[in-house]
Amino acid sequence: MTARTSLVVVGAGPRATGLLERIAANLPEVWAGPGAGALDIHLVDPHPPGGGRIWRQEQSPLLWMNSTAEDITMFTDDTVPLEGPVTPGPTLHEWAGVEGAHFPGRRLGGSYLRWVYERAVAALPPRVVVHHHPGRAVGVRGPRRGRQRVWIEGRAEPLAADLVILSLGHVDAELDEEQKELREHAQRNGLVHLPPDSTADIDLSVLEPGAEVLVRGFGLAFVDLMVLLTEGRGGTYRKGPGGTLTYRPSGREPVLHVGSRRGVPYHAKPGYPWQGRRPPLPRFFGPAEVDALRTRPGGWDFARDVWPLVDKELGFAHYHRLFTAHPERVRTAWDDFERGYAAAAPGGPELAALVAASVPDPVDRLDLAALDRPLAGIRYPDADALQHGLRAYISADLGRRHDPAHSPDLAVFLALLSVYGQLSRLGDTGPWWHGFFSHLASGPPGPRLRQLLALSRAGVVRFLGAGLTITAGAGTFRAHGTSVPGRTVRARALVEARLPDPTLTATTDPLLRGLHARGARTTAAGLLAVDPADGRVLDRDGAPHPRLFALGPHTDARGAGAFTRPRTGGPAFRQNDATARAALAFLRDLSCRPA
Repeated sequence: MTARTSLVVVGAGPRATGLLERIAANLPEVWAGPGAGALDIHLVDPHPPGGGRIWRQEQSPLLWMNSTAEDITMFTDDTVPLEGPVTPGPTLHEWAGVEGAHFPGRRLGGSYLRWVYERAVAALPPRVVVHHHPGRAVGVRGPRRGRQRVWIEGRAEPLAADLVILSLGHVDAELDEEQKELREHAQRNGLVHLPPDSTADIDLSVLEPGAEVLVRGFGLAFVDLMVLLTEGRGGTYRKGPGGTLTYRPSGREPVLHVGSRRGVPYHAKPGYPWQGRRPPLPRFFGPAEVDALRTRPGGWDFARDVWPLVDKELGFAHYHRLFTAHPERVRTAWDDFERGYAAAAPGGPELAALVAASVPDPVDRLDLAALDRPLAGIRYPDADALQHGLRAYISADLGRRHDPAHSPDLAVFLALLSVYGQLSRLGDTGPWWHGFFSHLASGPPGPRLRQLLALSRAGVVRFLGAGLTITAGAGTFRAHGTSVPGRTVRARALVEARLPDPTLTATTDPLLRGLHARGARTTAAGLLAVDPADGRVLDRDGAPHPRLFALGPHTDARGAGAFTRPRTGGPAFRQNDATARAALAFLRDLSCRPA
């Protein structure tokens, strides 16, 4: 008789839920044979399984998911390159019966994730039992060839595990040197300093009504902050003629002075569905190109070797859509353009000449540098001119993102998802790419930017512009930017509107810190290095740990998200499938040995 085999999954949020779905899907094939017997799966997380921390029910109902209900799925389809079986399932839109173009609240997203979790558990045979341990895992130790022990905070005895998968999601971090100096300055002068964190977890009551607040960061964390400090404090919106919003303050709002390196919010999510022929992706940056980069003598450099391929891939998607959907705006046939495009070097004079000759209107030409840094070189004479300029920029972006005449933008969006899936096989590509991707492809819903415009007109939000730097001095925080030369804004409160960097060297998570101290390999950016094939944790010599896997943003194989838009390849689903199959095969072989 064989003993029960034990798998411990640390984390029970969306990534662990997706992993469990893949375990259930692959079990009939992989967990087979005369000796493959009973399996215990232990989930360790202080939050309920399914939604985990980020998608938990105990958060403001004002907070939305960042995608429409029809673009959120936890289930595979035939576009995902899997070894395991495809198991279709409903999108959030289909499951909840809400409008597909609706941006659902995070509570509804958490309910969907909980349902996916329960469905995966129900799909397991009786010999596989799932246990949830509501606690925080603080350590994992054990020999490479023997059982691991997972320690849970507040418990005297560890869980015994034949194999461990880390699916921790976003992790907290120590303050870096700049943040420590700002915190100390705040403590000395009675100021408010809120360091990087998930906005839903921050105590915002310290930001008093009417207080001037500096906000560094213009991404999704800022959008949540904006919502909680306006509608969350009783403010309301009124829709006027033409759909223009007007904000009615409650009087309890602070004044938010927001800026960043770019100085603009992320581009709005596309506000129209895809129609017609999709660009055939990947074209210039696919598995063959990634394989060549991974085996390149001397390694690869992102700027030199990777970005030119990415640039060409994004351009291909843009022009394919322009030529096939809007032929009246080009001068040549697509087949002729495609041949010239394939032969031209990315970013070179031949490509520029080809585009100029074929696409007469500069508005129809893809300019990634301008998209990435729209305020580069732009200067405003004063703060009021900056406010008018930024409102015009945001309004134009909203108009373009909701106009199918600009559908090449949506093609680039799809290409970005394809590229992200390929890049996950390369490992750590550095922080620039993730920021670039988020700015173009992971922006807020259009309605949020309409609210931002209303808040700006009401004076509740004030723009600081690009090149933002924060300094401490004279009993305040001071903000400087490049958009209005010589302008300084002072305030007694500072919010860092971003998540902490997910590095092993800075994390406060004791489990990850312990792995790092005992020899787990990290990348130059401090991410946990894993085998891109299946997610096994690597040691400092590059050897994969046979009993320890990791998935998620703290690894160098982080995908574009725990869930994804249907029919876009789902890189996280591919990773989940590979990890589930490798883990099940290892545990099957282990369980088949004599007890």
